[in-house]
Amino acid sequence: MPAEWDRHEATLLAWPVNEETWPEHRAQVIDTYLELIRAICSSEKCLLLSPDCQTSEEIESALDPSNPFDRKQLQIIQIPYNDSWVRDTGPIFVRDPDNSLIALDFRFNAWGNKYEPWSDDDQWAKRFCRMFDYPLFSYDSFVLEGGSIEVNGQGTLLTTRQCLLNRNRNPSLNQQEIEDILKMSLGIQRILWLDQGIEGDDTDGHIDDLARFVDPQRVLTMRAHSKQDSNYAILENNFQLLRKMSDQDGNPLEIIDIPLPDIDLNGPFGRSPASYANFYLTNRSVLVPVYGAPNEEGVLSVFRDVFPERDIRPIDCRALVCGLGAIHCITQQVPILKYEG
Repeated sequence: MPAEWDRHEATLLAWPVNEETWPEHRAQVIDTYLELIRAICSSEKCLLLSPDCQTSEEIESALDPSNPFDRKQLQIIQIPYNDSWVRDTGPIFVRDPDNSLIALDFRFNAWGNKYEPWSDDDQWAKRFCRMFDYPLFSYDSFVLEGGSIEVNGQGTLLTTRQCLLNRNRNPSLNQQEIEDILKMSLGIQRILWLDQGIEGDDTDGHIDDLARFVDPQRVLTMRAHSKQDSNYAILENNFQLLRKMSDQDGNPLEIIDIPLPDIDLNGPFGRSPASYANFYLTNRSVLVPVYGAPNEEGVLSVFRDVFPERDIRPIDCRALVCGLGAIHCITQQVPILKYEG
């Protein structure tokens, strides 16, 4: 499985149609999507899912002619889906031995049967791959969400026990059996396990709110400001685990820590899982979620140091995260079709 910083053919998005996800903030979330679309299209193609003609018309009318971008980079694709979390519902791309691209489609069960319906979310990846003629291999009996795994592109994978070992995903499989499937399907040599995720994360501890590879040996991870924060012990434990971990070749990881947003963000579902780890890499930029917290200039400075050759683009995600996810959760990269080195 290629790392996210490998060159992309495109980025997948799905227009926010489910009003139950953002019962009070959909108008603001649409504004966030428009900003993301412009940012993505400045680096690569954006493949934007729309469930029907009416939604496609809404998208076209929402595009602001006074704030132009390269419209040829945006392609609207009509495929039915239930919600916008394409990181978890869409295809996961890997390369075969000759470096050609293959799409993997895992089973999706709405993060352990939490939200109905999810039948279209479980099927749209197949429809998308048929539409674009991507070779597809389906793991219909194994539940896996893209936000639950993080890879360095060299054979090392990060995840959490809270999510992948949760009995609401694959109850008949033990840890070793799950590891075997991940290694076989994603080309993984070493799996690194953190324990659990942050408060407000309805995915049962997705790694993309906790710790992310920024290159093959460096991991950016979240910590809490204060011992009074309910996330303090969780994140401190994860940090200490990371400090002892090594990559597929036995080399120790370099850990870069940044604090959670120093602000209380509550939405219609309680505490929102606001995290700077939910960033997304395009071909030329880093799209960093920001939340109006006082510590954010320091956080952005860390991103500039970590990614000196990329444009650091802060995206206001205060409305988006009220739906319990941010930028990484609603994006999925499509690597270039044929890797040329």
